Amino acid sequence: METINIIDAPKHVGETVRIGVWLTDKRSSGKIAFLQLRDGTAFFQGILLKNKVSEEIFEMARHDLRQEASFWVTGEIHEDERSKFGYEIQIADIELIGDSNDYPIGNKEHGVDFLMDHRHLWLRSSKPQA
Repeated sequence: METINIIDAPKHVGETVRIGVWLTDKRSSGKIAFLQLRDGTAFFQGILLKNKVSEEIFEMARHDLRQEASFWVTGEIHEDERSKFGYEIQIADIELIGDSNDYPIGNKEHGVDFLMDHRHLWLRSSKPQA
């Protein structure tokens, strides 16, 4: 299995690959979870189907992974017209590298003064990047 960067996903459609990523955001509904991922080269969406992964991996993705956690994802690359990038990864396994328990930027918790004093954290968000 090859380790790739997200930007190289189009060259690996139909292949099982491994990518080192950070979690940008996530959402789930019933038996499916969507992970928004980044690796420094691009942003990407990972899909977890409850019946395709172990219960432990599915529950970790839904409840335990926090924004900016770092981990390896293993899965198959698929084309998807709905995706901004045009591709996504069907995740088969997650290997946690580092959790982000104390990551201080949460939804609507901090004012502008705090964010300006901690720009190195705030710049990870899409609005200040723009």
